[in-house]
Amino acid sequence: MNATPSRSDISQARKTSLLILVLILVLVPAIFWALLWGSVRYSFGELFEAVRVLLERTENSGVSNLAALILFEIRLPRLILALAVGASLAVSGAAFQGIFRNSLADPYVIGTSSGAALGACIAIVSGLPQTGTLSPVSLCAFAGALGAVALVFVISRAVGNPPPTVALLLAGTALGTLFSAALSLIQVLRDRDIHRVFYWLQGSLNGTTWPVLPTAVAVMALGCLIVFLSGRNLDLLLQGEEVAESLGVDVKKARFIAALGASLAVAAAVSVTGIIGFVGLIAPHSVRVITGPAHRRLLPAAALAGALILVIADMITRSIAGVELPIGIITSAGGAPFFIYILARYGKNLGRF
Repeated sequence: MNATPSRSDISQARKTSLLILVLILVLVPAIFWALLWGSVRYSFGELFEAVRVLLERTENSGVSNLAALILFEIRLPRLILALAVGASLAVSGAAFQGIFRNSLADPYVIGTSSGAALGACIAIVSGLPQTGTLSPVSLCAFAGALGAVALVFVISRAVGNPPPTVALLLAGTALGTLFSAALSLIQVLRDRDIHRVFYWLQGSLNGTTWPVLPTAVAVMALGCLIVFLSGRNLDLLLQGEEVAESLGVDVKKARFIAALGASLAVAAAVSVTGIIGFVGLIAPHSVRVITGPAHRRLLPAAALAGALILVIADMITRSIAGVELPIGIITSAGGAPFFIYILARYGKNLGRF
């Protein structure tokens, strides 16, 4: 027998629907703005003309209009990647916050960023050749991120099976420190590549091309789908492991599947953009006050908020004195004050839902 929704649930659902509508209404013009805005700016008329040129060109004629080339070969794939990465980081951040029952958890909490950074650094200094659509840096970063997550679970199982959440956190912190030390050592020994490594670590959407998108976006979508399907288990995990088990949840399996989905999304995102901080922390926080902790409402709202944040951040990177800054600098510059605000306003309740 299904329980009748309470008035508070109905009110929260209505607020969430309104929030999602507002986010969509803001995101749509932001998408057009991102296409038209940059070192070279275009009007809507020029955009429609570029669409006409693109549709009418023959197979062998190429893009005959500079606007069509810039808008659809440079800016559009970059925009799609920004949307996908922003949504993936936000969904992953919400998932890890649910897994650890801690609102301060972010997508990199169990070592994905440090593993990806070490993998990318090894690829950069090794000068591995390109063998497909994805660069060796992206492939090594993806492998490093997933490898770090796997090691965290293996190490934490020494404490218990399923391992307590604190063991996962401590194992992630320890491995992150170890990988960071290895990364620093490589940079010292191969200082000629330090600029490329540093730029990758700051995160960037620059140079995104169409061939990169299918694989990366597909893996991000798969990871987010797994998290969405784990929404009910995440809700139960918020009540505590004992309560979840009493309600029939296999805690070990549920936590692993949710973490796997979140890690896949993060690894794919980091592998193509580098490390972009604070999006996975800001987006869930900014919508949870309206949606509440229920993941069926939180996850879609967080995904839209994360996509919007990264699209706006990318526009800012392309608008500062004609010099493109790494996008991670912009998100960190905006995220740090937000984090301080959260600490000042909700400090007594942080660390729990």
